[in-house]
Amino acid sequence: MEKVATRDAYGKTLVELGKTNENIVVLDADLSGSTKTISFKKEFPDRFFNMGIAEQNLIGTAVGFAAAGKIPFASTFAMFATGRAFEIIRNSVCYPKMNVKICATHAGITVGEDGASHQALEDIACMRAIPNMTIINPADSVSTREAVLQAARYQGPVYIRLGRAKVPVIYEPSSLQFEIGKGIELEEGKDAAVVATGVMVAEALKAREFLKEEGIEIKVIDIHTIKPIDEELILKAAQQTGAVVTAEEHNIIGGLGSAVAELLAEHCPTPMKRIGVKDTFGESGSGEELMKKYGLTAQDIVQAVKEVVKMK
Repeated sequence: MEKVATRDAYGKTLVELGKTNENIVVLDADLSGSTKTISFKKEFPDRFFNMGIAEQNLIGTAVGFAAAGKIPFASTFAMFATGRAFEIIRNSVCYPKMNVKICATHAGITVGEDGASHQALEDIACMRAIPNMTIINPADSVSTREAVLQAARYQGPVYIRLGRAKVPVIYEPSSLQFEIGKGIELEEGKDAAVVATGVMVAEALKAREFLKEEGIEIKVIDIHTIKPIDEELILKAAQQTGAVVTAEEHNIIGGLGSAVAELLAEHCPTPMKRIGVKDTFGESGSGEELMKKYGLTAQDIVQAVKEVVKMK
């Protein structure tokens, strides 16, 4: 299966946008080679702004561009976008509902060798807590392109979570029905529903094949938009299967698992398990090694499904 990093798709899509919309401007915090905004810089140097290693200034300047009618895409690593610049995002972007797109790369444990200081495992939680913020965590390069294109058309703050590592291409461009706020049911199943986001969607699809061999049929849902979450699709899946497993490359506190648990607790109490990082920091290592160590593989999903099915 072909593998492409979501950050690579982001860089290419920015160039595509730049050719059709002269109001697109791109800002980076001295990491354009890594975030792939360098592609836009080469094509449109007069619309690219390197703000240096000053993430608060990065977001503040993006707000200024938005106030002037431009559509700014601001990029750096997820740890610094949502961590160092949090207060600016809260007070200057989301409070006045400015049209700023924050596209942060190097999110999650698959950042790998960069280690714990750079592995953002709480960025979704931070952004979920801020009113007016839309959060998108695409599963592959194809859905990343759609997410970026739609974010440019969407009026208001958007946080797009992107990765460093190459990930399997799941979708066909011609058949993808991507809509902000609407999840995608990739596979049907009657025994349990696996609600996944980002890189974990591919792991969920692998888990489905393993479980199928054991006579267990799972529904696989891609929740690319964490906020606003697709309540209707998740509740329907819970009602149909009676068992839910969430899967995310993020702390199990405050991310997809929390969002789904909150929804089910209020509207449809359902046996549930959460796959994610268990409230700990990461460490240096290859992305594949870390996915195994921190329990983020297809086999971990398989085990969680078996456990939750017994709870029905």
